[in-house]
Amino acid sequence: MSLHPPEVLPRATRRVPALLRSCHLEPALAVTVFATGLAVAAGRGTAGSAAVAAAVLAGQLSVGWCNDAADARRDAICGRRDKPVATGELPPRAVAVAAGTALGLCVPLSLLSGAAAGAAHVGMVATGWSYNLLFKRTVLSPLPYAVAFGSLPAFVTLGLPSPSWPAWWAVTAGALLGVGAHLVNVLPDIQDDLATGVRGLPQRLGRGACRWLAPAAMLAAVCVLVGGPPGEARWPGRALAGAAAAVAIAGTALPCDVRSRWPFRAAVVVAGMAVAQLLLHGSDMT
Repeated sequence: MSLHPPEVLPRATRRVPALLRSCHLEPALAVTVFATGLAVAAGRGTAGSAAVAAAVLAGQLSVGWCNDAADARRDAICGRRDKPVATGELPPRAVAVAAGTALGLCVPLSLLSGAAAGAAHVGMVATGWSYNLLFKRTVLSPLPYAVAFGSLPAFVTLGLPSPSWPAWWAVTAGALLGVGAHLVNVLPDIQDDLATGVRGLPQRLGRGACRWLAPAAMLAAVCVLVGGPPGEARWPGRALAGAAAAVAIAGTALPCDVRSRWPFRAAVVVAGMAVAQLLLHGSDMT
């Protein structure tokens, strides 16, 4: 018999598992690992890379909780059983408080990298909030993703011992990855979004167009990363671009149902290739 039955546990403790399911943990961890790897590749060192990891994780958690708080009513209408707020397991206020707390932690953690780098990252997180609260329902919905992912290299390079702006190809590739991430994220939910009045750019274009555009955006990022860095593109880079093109075409051009998951999987694979290429050129960003 438990000495601490659930009914006497502190309410906050009982809510922790639900809060973790509500914060979009997998994307938050993926972006954090990517940013940390980029910091290591760029030469931020152990302490600097740890500061990047802490700031990015706090920022991503705040954006994820903000998203669920803002979408609570819409998710409930759509019957989203994977959303603790929509099922009543969490009150919207609890998620909103968690989002605000994570955002409050994000600011000093970002400033550990210096004022310029900190400002770049806080601005990046602010664009994530602007998407949740405003741009998600407009034709400009890809803009916050492009700005946020394009700003990530700046957060890394502006925190170096000799701060500098990142190379154009790093910013461009980051922005393209952001647009691709937006399309991939929206792709499975387009019908629910339209039913509840969310008409961002992907919803206006439709699932058919987005299933082509998502891998194409990721492929464009790979091409920028192969051709952008200084020096002639070597055969591994060309081979990577060729493989990315093959995956993108296979995932979108092969006959399949309009609700097939293959375009989504193709976009994720091509995005992974782009991230790997960017990490390999992390030291060339400045």
